[in-house]
Amino acid sequence: MTETLRTPTTQSTAGAPGGRLALLDVLRGTAILGTLMTNVWVFTGPGAEWGILQSSSTGNAGFGSVSAAAQSLFRLVADGKFLSMLTILFGVGLAIQYDSAARRGQPWPGRYRWRALFLFAEGTVHFVLVFAWDVLMGYAVTALVAAWLLTRSDRARRRVMWWAAGLHLALMGALTAVLVEAGQSRTGSGDRVSQRVVDLYAHGGYWEQVSFRLENAVALRLEPVLTFGLLLFLFLLGVRLFRAGAFGADETGRRIRARMLGWGLGLGLPLTALVALGGQDFFLLGRYCAAPLTAVGYIGLIGVVVSRVSRPGPLTTGLASVGRTALSGYVLQNVLCVLVAYGIGLGLAARLGDSAGPWWVMGLWAAVSLVLMVGSTLWLRRFSHGPLEYVQKWALRR
Repeated sequence: MTETLRTPTTQSTAGAPGGRLALLDVLRGTAILGTLMTNVWVFTGPGAEWGILQSSSTGNAGFGSVSAAAQSLFRLVADGKFLSMLTILFGVGLAIQYDSAARRGQPWPGRYRWRALFLFAEGTVHFVLVFAWDVLMGYAVTALVAAWLLTRSDRARRRVMWWAAGLHLALMGALTAVLVEAGQSRTGSGDRVSQRVVDLYAHGGYWEQVSFRLENAVALRLEPVLTFGLLLFLFLLGVRLFRAGAFGADETGRRIRARMLGWGLGLGLPLTALVALGGQDFFLLGRYCAAPLTAVGYIGLIGVVVSRVSRPGPLTTGLASVGRTALSGYVLQNVLCVLVAYGIGLGLAARLGDSAGPWWVMGLWAAVSLVLMVGSTLWLRRFSHGPLEYVQKWALRR
């Protein structure tokens, strides 16, 4: 069913070139590079994409040494937080698309359905050819549901939003109980990654890796299925925050962001620390329950910092540029990590391994982030959109 819209119901996006909200670009860029803070350990770990499923390790290296403490803090700061932030911002983008259709008097979801289906196709290609833990496919399916919900009443959306959150929390609680029960009888012999998988990513050919992803597609696509309730909740939360004016440069936006900072970090950080102390069996509660709260605080914190910057510097400009080319940046950072870490490229994951400690992994993240910020800034001096954004616009026009 489609609905013809007549009057936009959200805030104006004035205040940045091209009618963009400047803060949203910085937030998107931060979220893109922040997701890499988690994914870089996937690329560089034994068995790569499959290894994190086969190993019981959650990345908490402890605090017994400087390198172990650095790794634990690096991963704790990032795990699940920036992915949740990116999901919220995707909901914001959905609200902006809704406004755009309203201003033009176009039916809704209307053409947005094609946009979501094309995103699903892009995600499928990305999953098969580049990275098993792609988020685009899950976002595309969630976007179709959330777009339809925008045609419903505020009360109906609010009800769906909180039901989705409640069911998600119940599911994560039940799965955590299963993990705790299994952990009590765990012998420690089943948490090593099989040598066959390690060799596949360290020395195997590219098409062997593609075939492996296809053969294990069901297991590798479980995350967006199990977390669909969370995705839907965060999409609708993004819509609500945008409509409340949380990203505007006025006093209303600053007040909302200050509250997000206080509540998000005030609740999220203690919960994150608590589940981290609980050990690997509480991993799901940390990544999919505490992390979204912390992400809200991160948005508030970044908003407070950006509002106090009188003139954009290289860091702000670089983050905003990555945000304006978010789809291209997301795919490119994964391609670069594949070429650096896997045996089909430089093979540094196998060559360095534990000998270089976690420092080379964090260095890889910093290097890729710098490439993306500089590259996107230079690209946008000549073009108005990223390469994959141009492909998407061309395909949708046709």
